[in-house]
Amino acid sequence: MKLLVLGATGQSGQFLVSQALQQGHEVTALVRNVTKLTIQHKNLKVVEANIFSAELLSGHFQGQDAVISCLGFPYKIFSAISGYTDSMEAIVAAMRLATVNRVITMTSWYTSPESGQNAPLMVRFLFLPLIRSVLTNMKQMEDYLEKECSDLSWTVVRPPGLQNVPATDKEILTHEGYFVPDPNGYPVTNSVARGDVACFMPSLLNSNEWIKKGVAMCTN
Repeated sequence: MKLLVLGATGQSGQFLVSQALQQGHEVTALVRNVTKLTIQHKNLKVVEANIFSAELLSGHFQGQDAVISCLGFPYKIFSAISGYTDSMEAIVAAMRLATVNRVITMTSWYTSPESGQNAPLMVRFLFLPLIRSVLTNMKQMEDYLEKECSDLSWTVVRPPGLQNVPATDKEILTHEGYFVPDPNGYPVTNSVARGDVACFMPSLLNSNEWIKKGVAMCTN
């Protein structure tokens, strides 16, 4: 397929670009700074663009089979953030202009506030409050896709804490919800390899199982 990847210079994005190329896709990486993506491949095109401008994005979206976003924005302790919703609104508008239908984006476990009730104490009382501004805006983006994008085939991928390591040979576990529970309802893990997330996201293009759904994932 012809895939457009957003956030390709980030840690997850670089794993995603590599995995998509390994899976045989033609990849256009849309970045804010082309010098930050050092991957070179005959099926990789790197272009610089403003991710918040639907008009500028739409030209690059023309002819693409799907858009995959690994965009990330830093948390703020004393104020809200809006990068996830602002960028997704531009992405969706550009997709409609370019008649691209499929989008896969990444958020996180625990975007719904009540979903962290069974998380480990350190996660629940220290980590989640620290990144609450990010989780809140991620949830707003998820709600936007669900409520405003019924004309698109979207999927939200929710991984746990990301480890900056390549893909493993572990089994991928999935759950329609805000984390992957064990038989007792507690999270099965706290982390996953970025490489495994990068393998999982383009694999969703092979079926319709998770269209218009949020899928929590991790490895066993």
